[in-house]
Amino acid sequence: MKVAMFGGSFNPIHTGHLMLVQAWAKALSLDKVLMIPTYIPPHKQRDTSVLPEQRLAMCRLAVKDLPFAEVSDMEIQRQGASYTYLTLQELHTIYPNDQLFLITGADMFMTIHEWKHPEIIFSLATVCGVPRNDDDISRLEQQAAYLHTRGAKTEILNAPIMTVSSTQIRNRVAQGKSIAGLVTPEVEAYILQNGLYRKEV
Repeated sequence: MKVAMFGGSFNPIHTGHLMLVQAWAKALSLDKVLMIPTYIPPHKQRDTSVLPEQRLAMCRLAVKDLPFAEVSDMEIQRQGASYTYLTLQELHTIYPNDQLFLITGADMFMTIHEWKHPEIIFSLATVCGVPRNDDDISRLEQQAAYLHTRGAKTEILNAPIMTVSSTQIRNRVAQGKSIAGLVTPEVEAYILQNGLYRKEV
């Protein structure tokens, strides 16, 4: 099987995330995409106003109609800082005979060689990057060439995906503005019913 990992804070998960996994599933003929919310993202300040379990619940609501997508709580169960190399090692034990892929956004693709134990990441999974716009493609291709010198296997999706920001969504909720179309209706309802993001400015 071809199994992809897509990690992130998903605070909240939005339509850009869903478009990204659907595009990769089609491009690589993926059998499964595992959406894995982080417990504590190593590169971001922890947001304590939204519980990990709430981010997990939103992910499950968002992907319920995507037959190839599953949500995993392995990083939340592990707690501590959510390092990708540890998650890939765990996935390798679960899927020892399958091909693993790591889905990243443009910024993550450009900095992955600086992550903790990148050599382990490169040995376990093909790193997949997607440009934010047409101008991004050459930048990602140059980074891919560099990553190859570090032993990485890479894939670049030659089609920009709609840019949606979780920060933008949180701010719109705080300002009382609509987030329809930016998240699925189920996630929108969950956010409103649980009073999430109302105090953020």
